Amino acid sequence: MTAGGRLTAGGRATAGGREAAGRVTAVSRSASYAFSKPNHASITLLAGLGVEGDVHAGETIRHQFRMTYEPGLPNLRQVHLIHEELFDELALKGFAVSAGRLGENVTTRGVDLLGLPTGSLLRLRADAVVEVTGLRTPCSKINDFRAGLLNEMFAVDPLSDELTLKCGVMAVVRRTGTVRPDDTVEVELPAPPHRALERV
Repeated sequence: MTAGGRLTAGGRATAGGREAAGRVTAVSRSASYAFSKPNHASITLLAGLGVEGDVHAGETIRHQFRMTYEPGLPNLRQVHLIHEELFDELALKGFAVSAGRLGENVTTRGVDLLGLPTGSLLRLRADAVVEVTGLRTPCSKINDFRAGLLNEMFAVDPLSDELTLKCGVMAVVRRTGTVRPDDTVEVELPAPPHRALERV
């Protein structure tokens, strides 16, 4: 993969082409603090803020717990994205989960969200752009939603003991735009050296 190239569905980087790495399958938002977010026909992403009308939008941190002791920190969690392939994996283990139920704003298919480096740009449709800031940390409320589901949000490599968080990625909005289901997703990688995603 080349720096600044866009990834195709097969994982090849193109030199400025507009081939899609995947697509949006659902968009969701909620005006109040709730674990799940209802699906909508579209959402509007506002540069520097997040999803219009969503409780987690804002320049400074909006995480309900962290606001109590870190209220002035920049909001690196303006938009939450989850890969729909996670739901397929969970279904095989007996967990019925659909778009928005884990609190994400944008559900995707065909994009290796967890494998992206920090600072990757995701171009949603023709106009909206978000920058990936890190991994979502799964919280205990996941077990309130489905008993035993929290354990499925982690994977441990038996050889290296490396822990993988599977509950999607967080991003900030770099360019305003409207996003709808079936919109394309293009991935633009940052210049190397790449930094692996960490919890935010």
